[in-house]
Amino acid sequence: MINLPIWNDSLISKYNISGPRYTSYPTALSLEPGYSQSDLQAAITGSNSRTLSLYIHIPFCHQLCYYCGCNKIITRHQSKADVYLDYLAQEIAAKAPLFKHYTVEQLHLGGGTPTFLTAEQMTRLISMLNNAFTFSNNAQRGIEIDPRSLAPNMMEHLHELGFNRVSFGVQDFNDAVQTAVNRPQQLDEVLAILTEARTLGFKSINMDMIYGLPFQSAESYRQTIEQLIALSPDRVSVFNYAHLPDRFAAQRKLKEADMPSAGEKLEIFKQTLEQMTTAGYQFIGMDHFAKTDDELAIAQNEGHLHRNFQGYTTHGDCDLLGLGVSSISQIGHMILQNEKDLKPYYQALEDKQCAITKGITLSADDEIRAAVIKQLICHFELDKNVFEQRFDINFDEYFAQALTALEPLAADGLVELSNHTIKVTSSGNLFIRIICMCFDAYLQNQIKTTRFSRVI
Repeated sequence: MINLPIWNDSLISKYNISGPRYTSYPTALSLEPGYSQSDLQAAITGSNSRTLSLYIHIPFCHQLCYYCGCNKIITRHQSKADVYLDYLAQEIAAKAPLFKHYTVEQLHLGGGTPTFLTAEQMTRLISMLNNAFTFSNNAQRGIEIDPRSLAPNMMEHLHELGFNRVSFGVQDFNDAVQTAVNRPQQLDEVLAILTEARTLGFKSINMDMIYGLPFQSAESYRQTIEQLIALSPDRVSVFNYAHLPDRFAAQRKLKEADMPSAGEKLEIFKQTLEQMTTAGYQFIGMDHFAKTDDELAIAQNEGHLHRNFQGYTTHGDCDLLGLGVSSISQIGHMILQNEKDLKPYYQALEDKQCAITKGITLSADDEIRAAVIKQLICHFELDKNVFEQRFDINFDEYFAQALTALEPLAADGLVELSNHTIKVTSSGNLFIRIICMCFDAYLQNQIKTTRFSRVI
């Protein structure tokens, strides 16, 4: 288990800057146009993995949440999902045969709102996947759910289709906050669905929360986290709201004057950190918590936690295939992304049966740096000798520039540097993204043109 983070106000003030979340390295910002189905085939040929994690993007939502920066389409027309599934069937038909030697260990439906689909549409989707891919008997099958719009009997239907993990988007239980972000929901509704999921036997239940929204205060959010802890989910994500109205039009409906100040946001997260760890949750990293008997916590304690485009995961040794608009795949030495907008996605499938539009082929340097960043962001320490043997490098010589960049952080007690190890301290756990940034060879060019979220 990693050490509990130590909150230091002076260090927070000094180091609470913006930076990537490192769900991959290189990050998605490094993807370039010109990639296609032939590149996917080459990636599969060059991969050492024969296990697969599937991600399916369902972009539709019934109602706009003003804070949301996801790739989404707001509509009340259920028939649009039928059209989408028609095109998704084309993509599956084109890609699935390439993975005939793979076994699917993990399936995740994200969005948007995956439960925008009716029971019949969901059945159709899962049937397409079951017919096209080979799933292991104990595959993890997860889905993101908006508790407000879940159709009657849908939880039972999802369980019958094989889903065994669920993530609820909650964000906040406070009425004023919910009204401000156009996402009203009742605690009793969430409790009822959560209870049903447990009764049906769902193995891992996650809840997503957000801090920094209008009308949140340290006191109101303390009450929200108390209510959350009483619900006792297995995993919790507490995301820092990034207000980027220039990029996301819906956020222009939110008034900055109604949002907690930067100082109050820090107080909210500090308080949340204390509440969650006092309640027995393990701090996994950044904004993620898990019960100590949850697979994520166990994987971290045993040294085999991973991180990819789906966040922290226990299946990092799997290749990742993303299907649907905007989805990202990571196969072998390559990262590939589909068309981000719906019309170009449809058109690409009509024209060439392939929606891949961007990608990057990882260099040897990319792979070494990716391994270092993943080790640090998942386990907060690394053994230089392991990397020297794995990649045939002299660690200190290869990363001389990165180690120099780490020296001021070491002087402030965020990281301990020795001849053989790099260890993130309890004071440095909250700044793991900054520590990883020291190893990022692309960052200086990206930071000039991209607004990242703050690390806390």
